[in-house]
Amino acid sequence: MCPAVSRFRALSRVLPAVLLTTTLVACGGGGDDPPAPVPEVPATGPGALISSTPVNTLSAQAITTAMSDPDSKVHEGLAPRYDVSSWRLVYQTTDKYGLPVQASGLVSVPVKAAGTTSPVLSYQHATVFRDNQAPSLKVEAVEPPIVLASLGYVVVSADYVGFGQSRGQDHPYLNATPTARAVVDMLSAAQTWRRQAGVADNGQLFLAGYSEGGYATLAAHRAIHQDGGTLKTQLMASVSGAGPYDLLATLDSQLDRVRNLAPWLSPLIDPANLSRLPGTVRDELRRLLVRQMVPDDADVSYQTLFLDRYLADQRALIALEHSVHTGWAPSVPVYLFHGRQDQTVPYAAATSALAALRAAGASSVSLTDCTTPDYGHLDCVPEYFRFTLDRLGRLARDL
Repeated sequence: MCPAVSRFRALSRVLPAVLLTTTLVACGGGGDDPPAPVPEVPATGPGALISSTPVNTLSAQAITTAMSDPDSKVHEGLAPRYDVSSWRLVYQTTDKYGLPVQASGLVSVPVKAAGTTSPVLSYQHATVFRDNQAPSLKVEAVEPPIVLASLGYVVVSADYVGFGQSRGQDHPYLNATPTARAVVDMLSAAQTWRRQAGVADNGQLFLAGYSEGGYATLAAHRAIHQDGGTLKTQLMASVSGAGPYDLLATLDSQLDRVRNLAPWLSPLIDPANLSRLPGTVRDELRRLLVRQMVPDDADVSYQTLFLDRYLADQRALIALEHSVHTGWAPSVPVYLFHGRQDQTVPYAAATSALAALRAAGASSVSLTDCTTPDYGHLDCVPEYFRFTLDRLGRLARDL
């Protein structure tokens, strides 16, 4: 949520010694003979595959070496097993208005023996503010999609609208429907690509992400649950870390931070009646809230409709169109993870989600606390990845 989150990606610096090739993989994600090039498919609606482009192949040794860098703490303790080949997909989804837009994402495939299957993991990236940090544009050995694929998963990562192919569009930040659609439509396009490329999956699908990625994960899980269809039958579990699922709880916490940072505003602010603030005060409050979320050097345009609605006291509309934790009961496990002292996304967002999902009838929803000292947003990232791989590893086959 705040500019500090952009440093999440800085934890994943890569050493320059990486192996870059463009070898295609055979059926099941491995083998010596590449399949025929993937033909372009005309866009016929959301989820349609438009094109695919090979990006690189990184060796397991290169991934291991990159992870040994002192700054690469996100994946400490993991042992890559496979080389990883990646492709950039362009697909059709919808923008913040529900209109068609071309978007992009990354598919990273573990290079296994021909005919070997793998589970699919949809990884939703954390908040980033520069286009070159989107998954399909930062295909480096220590990036989460690459590392996760080196452990045996076919990893699918949407760039989100506003990044990559759709740069120039507003990124619909914390807007539930377009966020979910970008992920779900990327999964559909990736299914088409796997059939054409002869990359076999085993029918298992998992979702995971941290921060904005945690929000996108729960939004996509809800959409898959409500849409029904193939993806719902494949979905085994999701692991959401430190996401602002309850956006009202998150914004109320951010408002408290602003009041502490600008104490001269505090006597003027009544959280229940923000729309009644004088125009100059409301404008300054908006500026300070935006500063908590989007840095000045961002090169991607962030739509902050939720913030305008918050300042207009449209709390019911925020709950309906932006929060992702109410009105549904997931039928497969949801593993929530959060740090109690998180100052970026409040712990209350997780406890609210836990209570709402259970109240709706979900029986397999849990919340695990980060145990890393300080329990902060960035402090808990490495533990989140270990937690995710532990939970998914109990269910995933064919790794």
